[in-house]
Amino acid sequence: MQNTLKRSVLRNLHEALIDVVGVFNRPQNDVILLREAGVSLDRALFPLLVLIERRGPIAVGELAGRVGRDYTTVSRQVGKLESLGLVARRAGKEDRRVTEAVVTDKGQAMSDALDAARERLAGIALAGWSGNDLKDLARLLRQFADNLMHGPSDVSTPRRRSRSGSKEPRQTTSSRR
Repeated sequence: MQNTLKRSVLRNLHEALIDVVGVFNRPQNDVILLREAGVSLDRALFPLLVLIERRGPIAVGELAGRVGRDYTTVSRQVGKLESLGLVARRAGKEDRRVTEAVVTDKGQAMSDALDAARERLAGIALAGWSGNDLKDLARLLRQFADNLMHGPSDVSTPRRRSRSGSKEPRQTTSSRR
């Protein structure tokens, strides 16, 4: 892809992502989703519940990193979810010193209600899309997310070509993976 075209496409992608993140971060959309799901839960807690349901059991420290909050705040919020019977905390299976959060049956039912509401609301936004377009969007977005999950050090360091012409793995100094 030509450099100018690539720059233009990347700028458009970045602008679209800013718009998408902006929509997802609107507090009123959380209120709408909770109401549509028939769920009564603090707006700050439901994203944690969904993430625990999707990625659990998950270490509270990893959960804090994923949502961009400090450990003590997330630990306190997980405690609130636990007091509501939506999640349970336990010692990690790999490292007993690590506290993991796992969704309970009650939490799974609430997450299922949120998923159903999200599907109904997304159906409105995606009503004009063909099945193939939806599959392509899901596939490409998953591919993009997977690439981003490797972290900025991997993304920003181009692969070098070896003398044989094949690409060598990226060299990173980061131990985060």
